[in-house]
Amino acid sequence: MLERNLKVATQEFEDDDAVRYKHFLPCKNLGYQIVASEVDEKLFSSENVAHGWPTFDAMLVAYVFAHMSNDTVADRTETPTMKASLARLSYLYAKIERDFDINDLWLNLHPSASEPLFLVNFSMGQPPVPQLAIMDSGSSLLWIQCAPCKSCSQQIIGQMFDPSISSTYGSLSCKNIICRYAPSGECDSSSQCVYNQTYVEGLPSVGVIATEQLIFGSPDEGTNAVNNVIFGCSHRNGDYKDRRFTGVFGLGSGITSVVNQMGSKFSYCIGNIADPDYSYNQLVLSEAANMEGYSTPLDVVDGHYQVILEGISVGETRLVIDPSAFQRTGKERRVIIDSGTAPTWLAENEYRALEREVRNLLDRFLTPFMRESFLCYRGKVGQDLVGFPAVTFHFAEGADLVVDTESMFYQATPNIFCMAVRQASVYGKDFKDFSVIGLMAQQYYNVAYDLNKHKLFFQRIDCELLDE
Repeated sequence: MLERNLKVATQEFEDDDAVRYKHFLPCKNLGYQIVASEVDEKLFSSENVAHGWPTFDAMLVAYVFAHMSNDTVADRTETPTMKASLARLSYLYAKIERDFDINDLWLNLHPSASEPLFLVNFSMGQPPVPQLAIMDSGSSLLWIQCAPCKSCSQQIIGQMFDPSISSTYGSLSCKNIICRYAPSGECDSSSQCVYNQTYVEGLPSVGVIATEQLIFGSPDEGTNAVNNVIFGCSHRNGDYKDRRFTGVFGLGSGITSVVNQMGSKFSYCIGNIADPDYSYNQLVLSEAANMEGYSTPLDVVDGHYQVILEGISVGETRLVIDPSAFQRTGKERRVIIDSGTAPTWLAENEYRALEREVRNLLDRFLTPFMRESFLCYRGKVGQDLVGFPAVTFHFAEGADLVVDTESMFYQATPNIFCMAVRQASVYGKDFKDFSVIGLMAQQYYNVAYDLNKHKLFFQRIDCELLDE
């Protein structure tokens, strides 16, 4: 992944501009844009800058600003009365007719061609239309591109989904309670429920909330057809570098999330993100999710999954970190765990301790390259980091996430590698206590979410073994 440094500038979103997305996380009406700053031409290629596509640094900015606001109008107007209505909503979901085995919802994951993220493989409608949507636990709406579509990606994976020719497509009235929980859900002139899911740096996904049949694979090579799944049929969004991409598969905790429609559990297992030939990456929904390994308390705050970080080790060395860093209260004490962000971003105290130890180990042998607090070295991960100790993130109740060299560093150019952990506060003092565990740190793990029991599980495993 080519690196470049970024700065944030404000700019109004323009509906019809051919502006490309920088990331796929929700950010309601912030009007921020991420733009490339001056780069060292000798170290980082300008090819990606010309494409206008995100690097690791762009992903943090997108994630931070995305989480400064709520997903939906309902989130901002929630009252005890509205919370009580969730019981009624659960009842309505239970009444939806299903003709599938709730215990066996298995989906194959494909690495993105342009970013260290994963695409969920499924089909939609009758006749079925293949889909590849970004797996994102930071947002709560499954949406796909729908014809007719204005300013959309010219996808190359099958034809664009056309609701007018699907026999299982159903529109959703704006009077339906679900509309209230859709991103900026409201009525259009035809009394349909329309949504506007705004993303940082790029056009929003705008369309209608509807229901449709989704078709998933299963481990025995069969399929499951799921009727009446709520989704966003997007008629306007933007262009994407990865032309296989057809939408976003939101796994957040919101009411419109596929997770809540299918049950209360999900898990994903990924191997090496950089290996396009590894075929065992997988996402499992509902009761079939693999709840194994170390567990730690899981909280949902503002619709996002959070855990408690208690310490960091490099090899056998427990880093000396100001105890106050782990004694924060409320939201500030917790760390977001996310599948839609590639790097890990740490709060100021934690990051400084980790960087100090990494430099103690590497600066004697390799030439460091520093730019705006981003730690890089001249060298190759596969050659120069042999024997580098694993980094362990210690979470509450004894759960450890062990990050090896391939997950801790990435090859930015043929002769430069960088640490895949960043300091969040470089984007401003407001973010000095902000942390996100990104997808690179989750390589070689099965990560499972149990929303009813409020538990997150980490199991280090070859995903191929889960099929046995």
